[in-house]
Amino acid sequence: MAMLLQARRILTQTLPRCSSNSSPAFVKLLGLASRGLHDNVSRSKLFDPNATSGNVITCKAAVVRGPKQPFLMETIRVDPPTKMEVRIKILYTSICHTDLSAWKGENEAQRAYPRILGHEAVGLVESVGEGVTDLKAGDHVIPIFNGECGHCPYCTTKTTNLCQTYRVNPFKSVMENDGKCRFSTKDGEPIFHYLNTSTFTEYSVLDSACVVKIDPNAPLKKMSLLSCGVSTGVGAAWNAANVQAGSSVAIFGLGALGLAASEGARARGASKIIGVDINPGKFDKGKEMGMTHFVNPKDISKPVHQRIREMTGGGVDYSIECAGNVEVLREAFLSTHDGWGKTVVVGIYPTPKMLPLHPMELFDGRSISGTIFGDFKGKSQLPELAKACMNGVVNLDGFITHELPFEKINEAFELLGDGKALRCLLHV
Repeated sequence: MAMLLQARRILTQTLPRCSSNSSPAFVKLLGLASRGLHDNVSRSKLFDPNATSGNVITCKAAVVRGPKQPFLMETIRVDPPTKMEVRIKILYTSICHTDLSAWKGENEAQRAYPRILGHEAVGLVESVGEGVTDLKAGDHVIPIFNGECGHCPYCTTKTTNLCQTYRVNPFKSVMENDGKCRFSTKDGEPIFHYLNTSTFTEYSVLDSACVVKIDPNAPLKKMSLLSCGVSTGVGAAWNAANVQAGSSVAIFGLGALGLAASEGARARGASKIIGVDINPGKFDKGKEMGMTHFVNPKDISKPVHQRIREMTGGGVDYSIECAGNVEVLREAFLSTHDGWGKTVVVGIYPTPKMLPLHPMELFDGRSISGTIFGDFKGKSQLPELAKACMNGVVNLDGFITHELPFEKINEAFELLGDGKALRCLLHV
């Protein structure tokens, strides 16, 4: 208690005093500050919406100006949100292989520079634009790359999690409202957006359809994982495959997506979860995430699908492909049981690559489908996944393997590129 009182005295001396017109959200933030916002968020991360709302914010961002060029920590200007937009304070952001691919510029048609990358994060709402009614300053939020407006023909059907307007679009680099950027340099040069999110910055502006409110008691560091990787993997098992208790699952590629898929299958009660990877160093982490058996293609003299059929008496009920390799995809498809086996495609494939199947192979009763964001509808269903994580249904421990200050973002990319990190969390 003495330490808590001392912390409150320090906060009182170092933070701006709340004026009589300070928003209730900011007053609440001051109270949360003494408890570290559940993740030791520093005092510098707090803000007074009364001082920033409606104004241009000057802050730091990691800007990339060309393929494979180092991220530059630049001072940028972030405009206020316009109609149906939200400006958020990023607290934590992490890096996934989609960011790595974008940084490398692997798809020339998707290149746009200068640009702020990043799409996995968690933060606080700083201000909202006209028409936004479901969010307010101080809300704890997760940005999502696959938005949900809630009223278009896509959002109102249960058969897809795509949105007519705000679905994932790697070619999009400006805001939907007016086709302009909300980021600029001190000299007024526009800085392009990325995947509806752009989280490698202290402040970002997003369409409200791409901002999800979560329980304020949720652990913020872990919640950043739900922006992409964990939601995609868990959803591949829960929604796309619909894994049943007692079933068998094979997961190809044991990166963060594959491990999240295993965690989802474990939570659903799968009795046999087979991990497939050429790196045996990933098997221990796989065991932590519920995997029961492993296959290293380098250690066997027969095709992987034959080995899996031997292990399972004809094939697994479900296979989940997370490697983004068409040869691996074919093995995943053939590893499922004829008559009912289902393959879910999660990995991202370079172009131009075609599906490695003959149409007649589908007549054996095996099926194949792809998934975006694990088939979760972001705004309406992600809060329930966050609660499941808080209640221990899904275990997020072990996904964050490294933590670094925001300024070391280039080092974080090296860790991921070298295969040394599942997720490196940056403290913004």
